[in-house]
Amino acid sequence: MLTLVAALLALYGAAALLGVVGGRRVLVPVYVLSGLAAAATALGAARFLASGAAPETAVLPLGLPWIGAHFRIDALSAFFLFVLGTAGALTSLFAVDYGGHDDDPGRVLPFYPAFLAGMSLVLVADDAFSFLVSWETMSLASWLLVLATHRQSETRSAAFLYLVMASIGVGALLLGFGLLAGGSGDFAFAALRGAALGPWKSGLFFALAVIGTGSKAGMVPLHVWLPPAHAAAPSHVSALMSGVMTKVAIYGFIRLLFDLAGPAQWWWGAVVVALGGITALLGVLYAVMQSDVKRLLAYSTVENIGIILIGLGLALAFHANHLDLLAQLALIAALLHAFNHATFKSLLFLGSGAILVATHSRDMDKLGGLIHRLPMTAVAFLVGAVAISGLPPFNGFVSEWLTFQAIVNGALLPQWLLKLAVPVVGAMLALAVALAGVALVKAFGIIFLGRPRNNAAATAQETGALMLAAMLALAALCMVTGVAPQLVLALAQPAATLLLPHGAGLDLSSPLWLAPLGPDHSSYSGGVILLAVTFLAALLGLVIHRFASDRARRSAPWDCGFPDTRPETQYSAAGFAQPIRRIFGATVFAARERIDMPAPGDTRPARFEISFRDPVWEAIYAPTARLVSLLADRLNLLQFQTIRRYLSLMFAALVLLLLIVAVSQ
Repeated sequence: MLTLVAALLALYGAAALLGVVGGRRVLVPVYVLSGLAAAATALGAARFLASGAAPETAVLPLGLPWIGAHFRIDALSAFFLFVLGTAGALTSLFAVDYGGHDDDPGRVLPFYPAFLAGMSLVLVADDAFSFLVSWETMSLASWLLVLATHRQSETRSAAFLYLVMASIGVGALLLGFGLLAGGSGDFAFAALRGAALGPWKSGLFFALAVIGTGSKAGMVPLHVWLPPAHAAAPSHVSALMSGVMTKVAIYGFIRLLFDLAGPAQWWWGAVVVALGGITALLGVLYAVMQSDVKRLLAYSTVENIGIILIGLGLALAFHANHLDLLAQLALIAALLHAFNHATFKSLLFLGSGAILVATHSRDMDKLGGLIHRLPMTAVAFLVGAVAISGLPPFNGFVSEWLTFQAIVNGALLPQWLLKLAVPVVGAMLALAVALAGVALVKAFGIIFLGRPRNNAAATAQETGALMLAAMLALAALCMVTGVAPQLVLALAQPAATLLLPHGAGLDLSSPLWLAPLGPDHSSYSGGVILLAVTFLAALLGLVIHRFASDRARRSAPWDCGFPDTRPETQYSAAGFAQPIRRIFGATVFAARERIDMPAPGDTRPARFEISFRDPVWEAIYAPTARLVSLLADRLNLLQFQTIRRYLSLMFAALVLLLLIVAVSQ
């Protein structure tokens, strides 16, 4: 398998080289090579997992001279390679057509395969140096892809914020690996697994791991870079960043805390569960408020990362209390949702790209009626919207249902803090899932239903055949995984067993009913639900056609007593979200409304303005930015010192470093 990965990385390298030297004429070869490499990655990883093969390792004479570069593929890395390959192959297929609409493809082509290669390297790296170099390759390639539309000011600010947050994340990871290695100087993961950390060092490593991986995943309050960066990037890149890169960050979280950190502490689970609940709820509330479809989808990614973190936090808590069967259930739920999110979020971002190509707009209030102009895109987008809303029989429901099964069993945890926190987080998750339905109903309704709001929407044409093929394939995958989740669960279970070997006993093999905790507990059958929905829909149609009048009757829709045929009188994105904004906006986002209603006889137009404030930004990032600016102004004086003062500063720094080393021993 490692030989295959090496060949695929070489293929990515060839595609990147073509992108550098070829320009627009090599657009198709670059994306085709990238897609073939990604498809081979998915197939190879699936075969590795299905065969139950032993982990494979390799050491190359690269990297740090005294340890080399270690690479390893095991069940955990293979599962995430499967996620990457599946989404990467279909996204590359979409990009073959979509890239032709790019004004300057040369800014994307070299870095697209480099981005895929960087993510692949993270998943197989087996020492701290190789992991961090791969992590930075992934970050820098995606940063350059975000900058593809650098002429727009919002893109430049989004890219700068992304770079700052990525630097904070990799800094935390660097400190975490240093803490784990101590003074041994051996950064291979095999050596780090045997490290014994004291209580305070273990807690510090946990905090650094959460910051380092959570900043890349989009965990609140480290999510601020994600919506602007995902909105600014080309749509096929947004699909990879949202659907895959955030999962690579989740892989890093699992690798560090379940594999390298040693015995888990119960309070780790409490912290991660709480962060997951807050992330899920705030992410979806942000999403409901958006009128830019790509920003809505980006905030929805924050919500889904929260769902995954809830599962991982429960797994940590159960594992710390030796409830490994339930820990494996929670971990498998998180892994399955990672795959599911990669499929339906990639589908939705690709759908937003098709809309952008057809109408040149991401603003939902400038669209409308596209179901008549883009019927196949509408069908694919609807499948993604239903899946992400957690409705059966699509795949989003299955992983969320498994997460709720783990939450229900949270009462078995002995710590009272967890006994109280888990039900509260369960309620937050239920509210987040319901609000996700609101956000996606709003997106689909405003974009595809009603009447066109401008000429571009009225004259839009269906996108290219390969773009449609990629979206429909992802839609089919959402359906198949929802009806037969055992296909993906069979690939996720080896990863969970690798990390939690004492949790064997989950029943995931039944082809008809999914009852992971046995027949005495809750069960799910996607096939039965699909048959029931199909039968009831057919019966309803039959009854309507048999007993209802066949005479067509047309009438003007109810217009609230104000007959106005202009499309602007339809519900807007802001109008649709107004009830949610009235409930949550004032407390969560400090939303303020200002109405300027002219007096009778005054001919000037009325104005209605809404303002929001991001509490996370104002509480954390804005004061930090002001402090950094202040310190930078003060430290700027160091550029104008005498040699004597420079030598004194160097001596003081040396003494400080020696004290730190002495204390840490």
